[in-house]
Amino acid sequence: MELVIPVLLIAIALIGVITLAKAVRIVPQQRQDVVERLGKYKRTLNPGLNILVPFVDAVRTKVDLREQVVSFPPQPVITSDNLVVSIDTVLYFKVVDSVRATYEISNFLQAIEQLTVTTLRNVIGSLDLERALTSRDQINRHLSGVLDETTGRWGIKVTRVELKAIEPPASIRDSMEKQMRAERDRRAAILNAEGHKQSQILTAEGEKQSAVLRADGDRQARILQAEGQAKAIKTVFDAIHQANPSQKVLAYQYLQALPQIANGTANKVWIVPAELTKALEGMGGALGGLSRMVGDEPAPEVAGSASDVEREAAEAAQAAAAAAQQIHDEVRVAEAQASGGKPQGLPAPEPVSPASLLNDPADQRERA
Repeated sequence: MELVIPVLLIAIALIGVITLAKAVRIVPQQRQDVVERLGKYKRTLNPGLNILVPFVDAVRTKVDLREQVVSFPPQPVITSDNLVVSIDTVLYFKVVDSVRATYEISNFLQAIEQLTVTTLRNVIGSLDLERALTSRDQINRHLSGVLDETTGRWGIKVTRVELKAIEPPASIRDSMEKQMRAERDRRAAILNAEGHKQSQILTAEGEKQSAVLRADGDRQARILQAEGQAKAIKTVFDAIHQANPSQKVLAYQYLQALPQIANGTANKVWIVPAELTKALEGMGGALGGLSRMVGDEPAPEVAGSASDVEREAAEAAQAAAAAAQQIHDEVRVAEAQASGGKPQGLPAPEPVSPASLLNDPADQRERA
């Protein structure tokens, strides 16, 4: 009897501890416990301290209310152009009703996975590979809408669905890489052509501006040169008119310029004016009558140089007569060649000798 009493006390204490443990339930934050009484749903335990009926109430499931992330394994999907692609999916969801998540479906994770695969195959099956690769946002929105509508009655909220990877076959990837490389080469060629075009345009514009500036400079130079020549001619003209030269000076200048006119190698035909003989006679008369012209009488200190002047005039007259005779001969030859050996034209003037020009009487030279 002495041993039975301590054993009973220990048993009673142990039963009390177990009963207390069964009666008191502490639920952490962001979790709910579904309680059943004798196999039937009784209530949901919220976070904090909760009291249960020992050996009558039991916790069926512990539901996590935080948002959860589930990554599904790659799934083979056939596109509309009969290409098999492998798609990895990531699902974000949270439980909003722990009771329905417990009693409406046995395994909501497996149900969400299968629903995601079937919906994804329906969506990708209506798109080709190119659109499937470039329409991820559209696919995500469509999947999220379908899953949210279906899992709503399960007490689950699908917040987001993401396609982690879309892997086409190896042959398709090689073809896509070649296409991308060709496209980049084409863009590079276009950019090079555009750069070459711009370079040619800029070069042409520069050459055009250079030619315009060069032509403008040439025009300005010619204008300045013409203005300089005009001013020089005007200056000479004004100087001649201010000096008022006499006829003897002009006749002497003409006599000096005549051999230079006849000295050209390209001169074939010369037209000798009829007044040439008279001009020579007038120059001879002017030279012979220097002493009798008004205001042209030699000064006493230069009287000794009159012989030198007459000698120079005689030489000039002789050179002019020779030049005139040469011109006349060339004219005759040209007329003979033009008429086939029969010279025609004006009769040749009588040859004029320098002595006849210098030895004429004074009165005849004055009349001339």
